Amino acid sequence: MDPIKNPFSPGAGSPPPELVGRDATLDQARILLGRVKLKRPEKSLLLTGLRGVGKTVLLNEIEYLAKEAGYRTIFIEAHENKALGPLIAPYLRGLLFDLNRIAGISDKVRRGFAVLRSFLGTLEFTVDDVTIGLDIDSEKGSADSGDIEIDLPNLFVAVGEAAEDRKCAVAILIDEIQYFSQKELGALIMAVHKIQQRQLPLVLLGAGLPILPGLAGESKSYAERLFSFPDIGALSEEDTMIALKGPAQASGVTFEYSALKEIFRLTKGYPYFVQEWGYQAWNLAKTSPITLQVVQEATVAVIPRLDKNFFRVRFDRLIPSEKRFLRAMAEFGPGAHRTGDIADMLDVKISSLGPVRSRLIRKGMIYSPAYGDMTFTVPLFDEFMIRAIPKLRA
Repeated sequence: MDPIKNPFSPGAGSPPPELVGRDATLDQARILLGRVKLKRPEKSLLLTGLRGVGKTVLLNEIEYLAKEAGYRTIFIEAHENKALGPLIAPYLRGLLFDLNRIAGISDKVRRGFAVLRSFLGTLEFTVDDVTIGLDIDSEKGSADSGDIEIDLPNLFVAVGEAAEDRKCAVAILIDEIQYFSQKELGALIMAVHKIQQRQLPLVLLGAGLPILPGLAGESKSYAERLFSFPDIGALSEEDTMIALKGPAQASGVTFEYSALKEIFRLTKGYPYFVQEWGYQAWNLAKTSPITLQVVQEATVAVIPRLDKNFFRVRFDRLIPSEKRFLRAMAEFGPGAHRTGDIADMLDVKISSLGPVRSRLIRKGMIYSPAYGDMTFTVPLFDEFMIRAIPKLRA
């Protein structure tokens, strides 16, 4: 079949041809956006889930909903080695210029610029080798303490007041939010708290790994009263089949039922893998329907592609001790495993694994669903580790 017309789209953050199984989360987002515009309290959303479940896709869809509802939006991707202040400041600067264009500068927008100028004064950074600046005096005493837990809430309030003055609302969307430090995450939580207290039309929506609820709770104990943490998981078998059948049928192609069952068995419903198997099966099929045999042949092509494009990029960031830890985890198969069992597998004291485990958590490779347990953040990574390192060496 024509590969140019292939409807499936494996890729980081690539929108699938049919978004299924996420209606409840999108409804939550619609309600949140609607209530914030009416200045009614509602918990903000921080989406959590493993790699490859479609959190970024959902966050992009929520941004679309916000724009449809009249919001001004900014979309930020957090980085492992970039601080929150330098990351967010250029986006807020652009947002204030956008608010300024609505009907000419107002006192509230001018104050927003002044507070941002104060905030910028506490930072030393450039974007594309050009220092970010504003041709406006700073507001002394506002967002200029150098403590982000004090300054960011004041800056968010100034932006929220500027938006309120322009009779519009603002949505700040942040992906990979778990990469921020505890203090930076605390600053975001405090900023949301202050915005809700003032009933300003600004909302924060984010996405991150399953460690995010724990990180938020450790940073500020009241985080659970400010945020909902929808768990974005694998698709059900029914939704997996819909995600495959719908786009194919739109192009006049069908799947045999046995082929759909096999893709679900292989992918376990994880959206990224569903798209990858659908993509390869389409390209291999000569005619419709796509058969079980075609899916089995596609698997031969899919595994090396996943190893190279999805798993290997994460594996290559690891040092030898981290690879040994993960290889030992992989020996136990999928699911959560006791750190003590991993230590026994490696024939080392459990205390010696603490630094390695902490680094792997910071790198987003594993997380702890319960005290003493560890599990992979990347679906099917246990199988990849065994392929990458066939024999575990103590």
